[in-house]
Amino acid sequence: MATTFLTSEWRNLIFANYALDRQVLEPMVPYGTELDDFNGVYYGSLVGFYFEQVKLFGKVAVPFHREFEEFNLRFYVRRKTQTGWKRGVVFVKELVPKFAISFVANTLYGEPYATHPMRHRWEVDERTQHITYEFKVGSSWNHIRVGADRNGHPLTLDSEEAFITEHYWGYTRRGAKRTSEYEVVHPPWNIYPVTSHDIRCDVANLYGPLFSPFFEQPPHSVFLADGSAVIIKSGSAIE
Repeated sequence: MATTFLTSEWRNLIFANYALDRQVLEPMVPYGTELDDFNGVYYGSLVGFYFEQVKLFGKVAVPFHREFEEFNLRFYVRRKTQTGWKRGVVFVKELVPKFAISFVANTLYGEPYATHPMRHRWEVDERTQHITYEFKVGSSWNHIRVGADRNGHPLTLDSEEAFITEHYWGYTRRGAKRTSEYEVVHPPWNIYPVTSHDIRCDVANLYGPLFSPFFEQPPHSVFLADGSAVIIKSGSAIE
């Protein structure tokens, strides 16, 4: 039976969503899963957000590792089970500013974490909230930033935002015939329409040249989610 591995608060999640070629993604699909699409589009999402109140096993707060930024590229898969489909995400790479987090995630769980200098800025005026996440690649600062309405709305059923945010399983390729599966538990998030966005990401260096052409085009959509408390359950193996 799965137990609680980590609890935290995820806040101010920026999602920039791009249409990708399934032929680029297929070699990265973990064993036992298949690519998931929304209206025939295979999305890859650049996601920036902030961790708060991080605790291991729901109890243990690690000094100096309770708050930090993350920036990742992820795509979407699903797995057929006896009780129906499990819809999940696969991470191409996850950036955090804490070396210990990257080391543990890479060594023990095979998660594709990398350590980069990072920083963030949140500003709010009368009508707009301005959310920025920055991450350093080589000697250059990259960023994802949005201006969004201060008034959000509940997630709309069967919307693109629902597809992007309501994949509640994580899948990690651990070999040709082995996959790690874990559950991510959180309520539906409120969505804040984005009025402006600016993205600078060295895709070729971070993810490889095969991804570059797709991110040279404007994103298919960009939105901001408020976030919530999140529980990550202990994983199991698919073999």
